[in-house]
Amino acid sequence: MRNIDHFIGGGAFASGERHSDVFDPNNGDVQARVRLGGEADLQRAVDAANAALPGWIATNPQRRARVMFKFKELVEKNIDELALLLSSEHGKVIADSKGDVQRGLEVIEFACGIPHALKGEYTQGAGPGIDVFSMRQPLGIVAGITPFNVPAMIPMWMFGVAIACGNAFILKPSERDPSVPVRLAELMKEAGLPDGILQVVQGDKEMVDAILDHPEIKAVSFVGSSDIAHYVYRRGVAAGKRVQAMGGAKNHGIVMPDADLDQVVNDLTGAAFGSAGERCMALPVVVPVGEKTAEALREKLIPAIDRLRVGVSTDAEAHYGPVVNAAHKQRIENYIQMCVDEGGELVVDGRGFTLQGHENGFFIGPTLFDRVQPHFQSYQEEIFGPVLQIVRADSFEEAVRLPSDHQYGNGVAIFTRNGHAAREFAARVNVGMVGINVPIPVPVAYHTFGGWKRSAFGDINQHGMEGVRFWTKTKTVTQRWPDGSPSGENAFVIPTMG
Repeated sequence: MRNIDHFIGGGAFASGERHSDVFDPNNGDVQARVRLGGEADLQRAVDAANAALPGWIATNPQRRARVMFKFKELVEKNIDELALLLSSEHGKVIADSKGDVQRGLEVIEFACGIPHALKGEYTQGAGPGIDVFSMRQPLGIVAGITPFNVPAMIPMWMFGVAIACGNAFILKPSERDPSVPVRLAELMKEAGLPDGILQVVQGDKEMVDAILDHPEIKAVSFVGSSDIAHYVYRRGVAAGKRVQAMGGAKNHGIVMPDADLDQVVNDLTGAAFGSAGERCMALPVVVPVGEKTAEALREKLIPAIDRLRVGVSTDAEAHYGPVVNAAHKQRIENYIQMCVDEGGELVVDGRGFTLQGHENGFFIGPTLFDRVQPHFQSYQEEIFGPVLQIVRADSFEEAVRLPSDHQYGNGVAIFTRNGHAAREFAARVNVGMVGINVPIPVPVAYHTFGGWKRSAFGDINQHGMEGVRFWTKTKTVTQRWPDGSPSGENAFVIPTMG
């Protein structure tokens, strides 16, 4: 049985008796065991970070960027290995795993430009003989707590910018698929990163709490469910930390009567069912505007869903693979039954799907509901599986109101040919990220990622310049070099630059 250990001080570190099983979602077998650490393991990582941090802070941004360039090269060289490893523990198909890695690399590419991003502001002659300038400095030891659904992308979103800014980073990945984060840390070491600057501590809630409570960890970034995000935010802030905590989502796709329905159906099937729906930016709700639009959309959706191929992760022809474990499969099936009990029309039922030779795998077929109502609990909550719900809207106003009133506000999309409608929708909808004829509006790496309402807790978003701001603190210097002549200033009043 393969054991997955911590990565502390530049190498594998085995400690503790607690373990958790890591499954192969394709067949249901236990393929590895991951250690579940606690305070002592975290302290070992903090000690290693403290030893390495002064040298890394003293390393100029250009040299830090060179490590990022080398890391990018190594990840690209090893992407097939990383994708296979990721798929074997998560269940997503290989092509999707490569996309997971590639999307993380885009933030690494942004981090390669950190010398420019860290430049401060400068004012010459702010007062008589006085100049003012600012500088961005690292926080010190920081941490990230990442989810199972994107085990390559989210860690790179976090540690890429944080480390490039001069911090030491401690990563706590999901215990469901922990191998890829360790492999990324090994590649960072190979790229020239000093030991102790990127470390991986394995664990469950005990490790999370240890991170949130540790006085030397200055900031925490989290991605996961909203209830846990809120917990992380409250506990971390109470401990005096800077916290960004990204939560759940229930993203809507608004379909206007003038939309190209063939394109909409193509986009919807990928956005709703890709990665078995295990994406915070998936599109699990579609809102056709008007009965005519709804009927036409439904007519096209059913055969498109029937054509979807569910297969093992290594099946190059499969559109998506199994979900991550048996507990999550049961959770999704419970939501399907909930929606049936609430009165939703079950058009396509994905329960009971099996794959020959993989009968114990964690597979769920694509599921489609129609005539879902906004008061349904199954609509209000995040299902996080291959389930698409149709919520019919009578008007554009109702279509704006549905995502705006929902407890989550991560992403939303509108499909239309009408520029005025798109512009109006983007301006008015109460959601953090908007796509116009783009089903999954994840911003590019040099912009910023973050939702609203219960989809995010904290004031600063992820990656882009927002990421630089989160992982640094600003120091402002006001300087004067006297020429030796008396200034004649009154030293007992508040100084002004007038």
